[in-house]
Amino acid sequence: MIIRSLTFRFSRLRRNPIPTIKSLAKTTPFAFQFRQASQSAVKVIFSGIQPTGVPHLGNYLGALQQWVELQKEPSSSTRLFYCVVDLHAVTLLQNPQQLQIWRRETLAALLAVGLDPDRCNIFFQSSVPAHCELMWILSCTASVGYLSRMTQWKSKLSLPEQSSVQDAAAKAKLKLGLFSYPVLQAADILLYGTTHVPVGEDQLQHLEFARECAGNFNAVYGHVLTPPETILSPAKRIMSLKHPMLKMSKSHADPRSRILISDSMENIEMKIRLAMTDSISGVSYDPVSRPGVSNLLSIMSHLDEEERSCEELAEACKGLTLRQFKDKASQTIDKGVSEIRDRYIHLMQSSGASALDAIARQGAVTANKEAGATMADVRRAMGLH
Repeated sequence: MIIRSLTFRFSRLRRNPIPTIKSLAKTTPFAFQFRQASQSAVKVIFSGIQPTGVPHLGNYLGALQQWVELQKEPSSSTRLFYCVVDLHAVTLLQNPQQLQIWRRETLAALLAVGLDPDRCNIFFQSSVPAHCELMWILSCTASVGYLSRMTQWKSKLSLPEQSSVQDAAAKAKLKLGLFSYPVLQAADILLYGTTHVPVGEDQLQHLEFARECAGNFNAVYGHVLTPPETILSPAKRIMSLKHPMLKMSKSHADPRSRILISDSMENIEMKIRLAMTDSISGVSYDPVSRPGVSNLLSIMSHLDEEERSCEELAEACKGLTLRQFKDKASQTIDKGVSEIRDRYIHLMQSSGASALDAIARQGAVTANKEAGATMADVRRAMGLH
């Protein structure tokens, strides 16, 4: 799915004696040959993950598994940038010591699920200062009205979707960093000449905003920034074990509502045993009437070695009691994450620390080089060189 092209109109500025965005776009000579134009045949894929600690099954099956699959594309035609977006994390108050731990856990998890640092570039957002520089530049043409309609700041503050920045609750809670979060996200993407971003449907709004930011800049300074297209992730909605009508999430207070990729067999068994199901005998796939049982079948289907559908698994398990079914689900999940868990544990031990540090350093070097080239184009186009 390709996000629709956007047009940009700034008619209100026409009477302003200061040169307008439109007039600049028409009259400013752009003789530069920007590097993005020479790399148009190469697909550049970027995605990021917040450092909230060890990913859960929803993170893995919904996003990280696709990141790993993208490594199979030829390196000659596809470049991959995967970022631990730790600057995004501080839009909400964080404990410094905890954030430091979570950053390391997230990096280890990315490697544990199968990302290969020889095939993709993995780095910390905060290690590349250009993210903040480009964010500032983009914010100079970003629309406050557009930002106010974004859902991110409302959901983070637990405000109704129809909330306005003028509402008393928003004024009391909203900080500039959280409000301008999408501008930093746009900078993250545009900084690497990204052509494609893997996202779920709930992130399409942010990709459209990134395209608008690129369009606003290019309208003034010429085609410098590449408007990204979408790789729509397959819908893999993994639901909470305790509330199967809600997505699996770390924001839920009960840690038994989610399975982490680092969970031991004993923890998996305990969480599945306590997972909400129902009192209906047997096993059947019916997300409406039996959301708990259907959620377990969905998880099993994603991890099943035979790649059976939820319906096929339900048929295979139809004669089991719920206790037997949960035992089988635990075994399937443990088998699906056991290798990931082992790699993660190794990386988090002292013996794996040097590998994590080396990968983070090399990732920062590569990312800074790429970002520096983009910013050289941006500064040259703006007259800041």
